[in-house]
Amino acid sequence: MKPTLTTLIYCIQGDQVLLAQRKSKPFQGMWVAPGGKIEPLESPRECALRELREETGLDAKELTLRGIVTEVSGRPDWQWMIFIYVTRDFSGELLGDPREGTLRWWPIHEVKPPAIPESDAIFFPRLLEPGPTVYEARYEYDMDLRLVRVNDKTP
Repeated sequence: MKPTLTTLIYCIQGDQVLLAQRKSKPFQGMWVAPGGKIEPLESPRECALRELREETGLDAKELTLRGIVTEVSGRPDWQWMIFIYVTRDFSGELLGDPREGTLRWWPIHEVKPPAIPESDAIFFPRLLEPGPTVYEARYEYDMDLRLVRVNDKTP
């Protein structure tokens, strides 16, 4: 099955990260990074910049690719390849009523389950590690979308 290509963008400001509370499934009610599906003829970087602007009102001045995660299950609707970016250089004002969910700056040390998905809790700390390493992994889910296996590819 062909995965759906998506992006996530973590905006870091000092010791805080910007997250949005999801209004819809999957992970309804949980806090996640802004992001979305890559459109035809759009690069992952272009998608990340567009989604950040649409979902938050912010414009990233720089983006660093820090992760590529594939999520798979026996379900045809759960095949994803996620390009994960981090930015510390952005401008703009947060949207007052974002369509994707409430925005909030979280202290980085508080970003953990049950507030965020289990999968995000695995990769998020890796994105903040110093150096140019890109975290690569394959996450496998059962039919009920419970994470059952993580195959890390990062040295």
